Amino acid sequence: MNFSFFRKQQLMRRVLYSLIPIVIASIFFFGWRTIALLIVVIITGIATEYFFANKRKQPVSEAVIVSCVLYTLTLPPTLPFWIAIVGIVFGITFGKELFGGFGKNIFNPALVGRSFIYISFANPMTINWTTPITNIGGFTQWIIGVDSITSSTPMINFQANGILTPYIEMVIGNIGGSIGETSAILIILAAIYLIKTKTASWQIMTGVLIGFLSLSTLLYALGIPQVPPPIWGLLSGGVLFGTVYMATDPISAPTTKEGKWIYGILIGIIIVVIRGYSLFSGGVMFAILIGNTFAPLIDTTIVEYKKRKVSA
Repeated sequence: MNFSFFRKQQLMRRVLYSLIPIVIASIFFFGWRTIALLIVVIITGIATEYFFANKRKQPVSEAVIVSCVLYTLTLPPTLPFWIAIVGIVFGITFGKELFGGFGKNIFNPALVGRSFIYISFANPMTINWTTPITNIGGFTQWIIGVDSITSSTPMINFQANGILTPYIEMVIGNIGGSIGETSAILIILAAIYLIKTKTASWQIMTGVLIGFLSLSTLLYALGIPQVPPPIWGLLSGGVLFGTVYMATDPISAPTTKEGKWIYGILIGIIIVVIRGYSLFSGGVMFAILIGNTFAPLIDTTIVEYKKRKVSA
């Protein structure tokens, strides 16, 4: 990140620092293939942004590295390299560069890329989940054997069989799921660091939790069978990871204080709705992209409201 063609961004570096424990944990749970996948995605993402930035005679942003890391951590451990490459190229190109590059994108590039391959390559993105490596961990293995790819994520298991994965397993991360979304404790610690260093918005994080837990509690109390216990639902899937890293993206999120609260609560509510009433087991990705869509409108409405209130 010290190469001259990078735009130095201390904020982005702090995000990367917070992701180091999660990346290390991904090796422990799923093997060294996760690092190979990460390296391939980062190289491809940087090359993609360089192609556009060079034409505009601008440096490559360090934010693209963050997008690449976040994107990779939302992928299944066994995803073919070529599919990962297709996704990051699509995400950087259509989620960022076509809007004018760094600071001008409306949508989170990492989620744009993931949503594209999620829809285009449904089988490897939704079915082939890996059982985490136990005992000494994955530091001595490339990837868990293909014969062991029989696991499913806690949310998929709940929706299909009504089985609740033990809380302790979800807190530690010893569950099937995306590369970096399984360990709740590491994501929570990362959130504390990001909030303390004023890197990510605590208002957005809190808003998502309020929206998610409020609607989950209501529907669960009403006995809606497809809605799991609120805290269990929070720990399963990518809710925490999406809340801490994706929803708080400073470019695609609102900038007004009130807007951050509204935006966060909206995302939390939409996650519950998509999870409970659609075909998708994880509604986090789509909920945040929908939130991105409304972010400019939320900010504009709040600013106009304040202007009218002052002039009244």
